[in-house]
Amino acid sequence: MKQFRTAVVLAVAGLCSGLVLADTGKLLLTGGVSSIDGAAGGGLTPWAVIGSNATAGEIGASVHASRATSQDYGLNTAGLTVGLYDRVELSFSRQDFDASVATGLNALGFSVQAGQHVNMDVVGIKVKVAGDAVLDSDSLMPQIAVGVEQKSVSAGSIAPVFTFLGTKSSGTDYYVSATKLFLGSSVLVNGTLRYTNANQNGLLGFGSKAPGKNEASWVPEVSVAYLLSKNWAIGTEYRAKPNNLEALGRSAGLADGLAEDDWKDLFVAWAPNKHTSVTLAYLDLGRILPAITANRKQSGYYLSAQLAF
Repeated sequence: MKQFRTAVVLAVAGLCSGLVLADTGKLLLTGGVSSIDGAAGGGLTPWAVIGSNATAGEIGASVHASRATSQDYGLNTAGLTVGLYDRVELSFSRQDFDASVATGLNALGFSVQAGQHVNMDVVGIKVKVAGDAVLDSDSLMPQIAVGVEQKSVSAGSIAPVFTFLGTKSSGTDYYVSATKLFLGSSVLVNGTLRYTNANQNGLLGFGSKAPGKNEASWVPEVSVAYLLSKNWAIGTEYRAKPNNLEALGRSAGLADGLAEDDWKDLFVAWAPNKHTSVTLAYLDLGRILPAITANRKQSGYYLSAQLAF
């Protein structure tokens, strides 16, 4: 998978060096925004749409930066997406997770450094296999795409925690997405099935030693958006999580201290023109390592800006 990650990054860089940027562009907001993993969609989950403003016969690109914060954690993300002929999408995202609260694990004998951050690189490819969200908006046919996301984590002084949990520092997610745009009703609905063994999207590694769950499983993700106008959209997302580590935590006497909850958000997106969009969301991320956060649920905000061509 390291070769796959390198190949996609080189392909993105090569395409950008000689990019023929899209000139016509899609309808505003119908191409989604950039998710935290880099793929076009909502903030938390990919859609079947292909990122950038490129339509058939064009190559486009987008860049994004985002910030998410909750009671105990923070996440900065930046990424690049290239859309090829409205058929193939290549993406790269770098996530910087503020895991300072993990020093609470030192009471269990670890040596997590103060101010520790966890970094994760996500390289993705998405291919549209059927339908067209806009052209098929007057029928029941959705746009369907399949995708792969290769994730690699650098955990710093938290790496011994990964070893204790039996989690790996890299993993691969596979997904299939179906996006249906009801243009006459100004409603977009997306459903995604993800095959993953990522803990907290991969920021806490992949899989678990027994009695935790190590094998990947299928989990659903859903988005619904309403286009208030050509420039504004509101919506909500739900992303189920595999919860691989809870059984291991219970066996170690931590009760539900390693439980992983599903993610949800409410968002508003604004596209003042075809090149720029801004997304603001309220996040409900449930519990993240509740053993060191007094079982607090993590809620907060997400702010993302995207520039697309």
